[in-house]
Amino acid sequence: NCHFYLLHVTKLNDLVSVDTSYITTQEAIEEVQTKLAKKQLRLLLKQISQKLPNNKKHKFYALTDYNFFIESIRNHVNEKKIDMIVMGTKGASGLKKYIIGSNTGDVITKVACTTLVVPENAKFTNITEVAFPTDLSISYHIQTLLPISDILEEFHSDLRILHISKKTEDLNEDQQKYKELLEDYFNNNNFSFHFLTNKNIEDAVQCFVQSRDIDMIAMVAKNLNYFQRILFLPTIEEISYHTDVPFLVLHEQQN
Repeated sequence: NCHFYLLHVTKLNDLVSVDTSYITTQEAIEEVQTKLAKKQLRLLLKQISQKLPNNKKHKFYALTDYNFFIESIRNHVNEKKIDMIVMGTKGASGLKKYIIGSNTGDVITKVACTTLVVPENAKFTNITEVAFPTDLSISYHIQTLLPISDILEEFHSDLRILHISKKTEDLNEDQQKYKELLEDYFNNNNFSFHFLTNKNIEDAVQCFVQSRDIDMIAMVAKNLNYFQRILFLPTIEEISYHTDVPFLVLHEQQN
């Protein structure tokens, strides 16, 4: 039983070109600025009800906000105790193409909530294999990985834990301990470790995703080195995983 909130934010720093000089109250200005969004959200709710006429388990709500983008999302996450944010991305930013667009990039780096990033070319299929790139650094609580475990159990998926190093070398003591911790945590799931050597992390991920036909990539936001290299570098033609493979971005829960 889930509650889905469809949120549209009219950003204070990106207003539509409407003459509001004749409007005297803040509430009236907000109504003008969000009128079109409210109409489109109502249509979307209608489409959902038509496609899911017998839906008894889930409830859908439409929300519009007139605020700064990140502040609005943070407020709703906290007020409604949101478990997961789902966002699409076209991966375009200015004149250069990036793996993650600016709005989505801001959310996954500035909002401490598990976020599923769905690229524009992604198509839903059964999640057979999940890739988990990690530097095997113990920098977060192991329970941060709970959403991965939930997905593995729900879809009977296999987990591929991927460690990429720039040169061939043995794991250090801390990395070995974390490897053993992962083995224990995912003991009830089908998983395997994969070790690749490549100077470019993004190239290694691309090769791995293609060779294994990966359905989802999961990452912990706290692993900044892997995280930034895989999600935020300008794209090149050979790197295509960002256009069709969903990303599950995990955040350590704040007490």
